[in-house]
Amino acid sequence: MRSVADVFRALDDETRRLLLDGLVARGGQTLFELCTMLVTRHGLSSTRQAISQHLGVLEEAGLVVTERRGRTKLHWFRGEPLAAITERWPTDREDAP
Repeated sequence: MRSVADVFRALDDETRRLLLDGLVARGGQTLFELCTMLVTRHGLSSTRQAISQHLGVLEEAGLVVTERRGRTKLHWFRGEPLAAITERWPTDREDAP
């Protein structure tokens, strides 16, 4: 079962936030494409294994969904867990000053 704590834990890492940014910009990316994006756009060089582990944390938190197409695994951003947080703590409260 996913919790709000899982989402916050997943977001508490710059590399994972950059991966989410990349997936928001273009969904359906492979591990190779995401690794390349991190190097070219952000100068962040990590092993494929490390990036795969980051993606696993994001998937466990429900922020990333994957689909296998043959030998290829594609990744997409999923925003529903973030929406659940804003539903719990709405930003547009009428009783706020």
